[in-house]
Amino acid sequence: MSSNYEPGREIQLEIFRRMALLVANDEQTRRAVRTGRLVMPYYSYRGQEIIPSALCTALSDGDYLCTIYRGIHDMLAKGMPLKDLWAEVAGRISGTCKGKGGPMHLTYPAKGIMVTTGIVGSSMPIANGLAWASQLSGDGRVSVATFGDGASNIGAFHESLNLAAIWKLPVIFVCQNNLYAEHTTFEKCTAGANVAARAQGYSIPGVRVDGNDPIAMYTAAREAVERARAGEGPTLIEAITFRFFGHALGDNDSYMDQAQKKAAMEADPAPRFRARLIAEGLATEAELAAIEADVNARIEEAIASALAAPFPEVSELTKDVYGAEVAA
Repeated sequence: MSSNYEPGREIQLEIFRRMALLVANDEQTRRAVRTGRLVMPYYSYRGQEIIPSALCTALSDGDYLCTIYRGIHDMLAKGMPLKDLWAEVAGRISGTCKGKGGPMHLTYPAKGIMVTTGIVGSSMPIANGLAWASQLSGDGRVSVATFGDGASNIGAFHESLNLAAIWKLPVIFVCQNNLYAEHTTFEKCTAGANVAARAQGYSIPGVRVDGNDPIAMYTAAREAVERARAGEGPTLIEAITFRFFGHALGDNDSYMDQAQKKAAMEADPAPRFRARLIAEGLATEAELAAIEADVNARIEEAIASALAAPFPEVSELTKDVYGAEVAA
């Protein structure tokens, strides 16, 4: 891995800003659901914040991101506005999808955040289509598909890697391997020691990286982005991480190895990165505290704005469905 892509102070601080936003947003969302302020399904990403924070710092606003139904962390890291996000998950008309997408079907094309579906692994063929369009138009955009380790075992994974390799599409496949495919351990449902090794079958680079290490994650992402932008084709990145909570908010995570979970939470990458920035003289306690205070204030403002906004009218049911609008 080339040291030319290792991040300097400003890039590391930008990764921290995005990470701090994701940590605080997850905490506020879980609180809002548990206290009844919001009624919705929620899939906590806590523990996986470094991956999208570093990845999206290596992307431009114009690059495409195709994530999954449990990908709010990816979308926030890519730049989805907080007010648009919270209004959407609250089902309000001011949401990014007019309150009709909810937490599992978010999109925000202005920042390259493209259609999200509830189908496992669907991010990959969609990203390929966007990458092909970029290749044909020559617009220089890179497409990224993020997905979990469970999705690496479905047909769309193999079909997408194969096609991307044949056509040398400007696409990056990022597997956020949190070691659990819904309620099943990685070892029980995946043949082979890792996902990255599968890239060999398609003659493309396969990189296995510590997804909780912001330097390693950014370096791998930046190298893949530059490779794709230069017309050299796709890269598969397997970022190893761990999710701190169950598949969905409310499950008792009894299927998880509790010793493994305890160790992962004790090695929480968020405070570890924060401490390292201070220890290495890249930031002061006051600087990082100011970033965190700003993040929390913006989230509180977004929540208040969302809950004060109106719900969609019944007439919205038939809008945005067909190419030509029809009467209710």
